[in-house]
Amino acid sequence: MKIRFLTVGGTIDKVYFDKLSQYEVGPPGVERILRELPVAFDYEIQSLLRKDSLDMTDADRQLVVQAVRQSPERLIVITHGTDTMIDTARLLLQIPDRRVVLTGAMQPANFHNTDAIFNIGQAIGVLLSDVQDGVFLAMSGRVFDPRRVRKNREKGVFEDLDDISPNSSRNR
Repeated sequence: MKIRFLTVGGTIDKVYFDKLSQYEVGPPGVERILRELPVAFDYEIQSLLRKDSLDMTDADRQLVVQAVRQSPERLIVITHGTDTMIDTARLLLQIPDRRVVLTGAMQPANFHNTDAIFNIGQAIGVLLSDVQDGVFLAMSGRVFDPRRVRKNREKGVFEDLDDISPNSSRNR
């Protein structure tokens, strides 16, 4: 069993030059993370883009869709910027016979307090579990359906829309 990692950039790959203001999207952070961990699976890393997700275009998203369609592996993790990963995930819903998990980070993988390692580990766990094929987001310690999630920028987490609905029992 082999996992394909597709990287498109985002905070997980950012390299900052001065107190979080000047940055560039660098090489895939997942590359260093996997190299430093004792993983028990084969993997391939394919860098598609090095962009902040706010800078991604429709053509960029179609590049991601094509890469998923053409992947010889059925199990795919996509590292992606958090601002528009939901948009990309929703486009991927049209592809059958794949298990795809998008993940990212609120802090760059090079930072001490990064959530990148945790989120990548969770994404791998989803891929290797018994869930059915489909598209998922692994963020904030949870797994989300891209049709039922939003990014809460104020709290810095992703939330299931059912949990924040006014009729939800969690809000009573």
